[in-house]
Amino acid sequence: MITITEAQLSAWLSPLIWPFLRLLAVFAVAPVFSNRAFPMRAKIGLAFFVALAAQASLPQAPTIGLNDPGAVGAIAQQVGIGLALGFAVRVVFAAVELAGEVIGLQMGLGFASFFDPGNNTQVSATARYFGNMMVLLFVVVNGHLMLIMATIKSFEAFPVGGSVFDAFNRLRLFELGADLFASALWIALPMLAILMFLNVGLGIVSRIAPQFSIFSIGFPLTLIVGLIGMALTLPMLDEPVLALMQRTIDLFSR
Repeated sequence: MITITEAQLSAWLSPLIWPFLRLLAVFAVAPVFSNRAFPMRAKIGLAFFVALAAQASLPQAPTIGLNDPGAVGAIAQQVGIGLALGFAVRVVFAAVELAGEVIGLQMGLGFASFFDPGNNTQVSATARYFGNMMVLLFVVVNGHLMLIMATIKSFEAFPVGGSVFDAFNRLRLFELGADLFASALWIALPMLAILMFLNVGLGIVSRIAPQFSIFSIGFPLTLIVGLIGMALTLPMLDEPVLALMQRTIDLFSR
């Protein structure tokens, strides 16, 4: 009769359960993966498949039984690091969407907002457009593969068995807040410059020829110039996004 002890079961499951939990936490909050259109069963299956396929490249992890006192701490560490990685990638998306909000405000489209059922938030039309472009760019540049690679690499920087608070202290995620606003303004800077020069020109025209109704021609002119500027500047969106993605991945793989 074949008997399986608890120690043997822990030795078999321990190398698989910790990557599975970290990947599942990443998929729960990371953009694209956390979308409601992505079924929960698919997330669980994908996390299990990636954890199983990455066994050869993962470092040797300590064997922690599910009944051991350190199991709760290990689970909290995996979930915490996974959520932090997903949140860091979401900051990149938030920077692009914030740039869209700023551009839409300058174009006069700040009132054109609607409810986004996917994220349960109220967003403007330009922010939603930039968000959709960011999703397409994320897939085109293999951002989903970079995210999975960063999760696997994070086991070298943050091995199983450490403290989740020590991991958060080393990550310094609060610094990403400053990068969010700085990157958003950097992305929106060309459009802001174009619209600023347009507003200065309209102001000069209103002083030279007061008979022109600036309010009647200013809004359509600002809207047309804004749309043309968006068409010209969107092809340059990849460089700041890739720089932000690389910085985010470096936090978890250094």
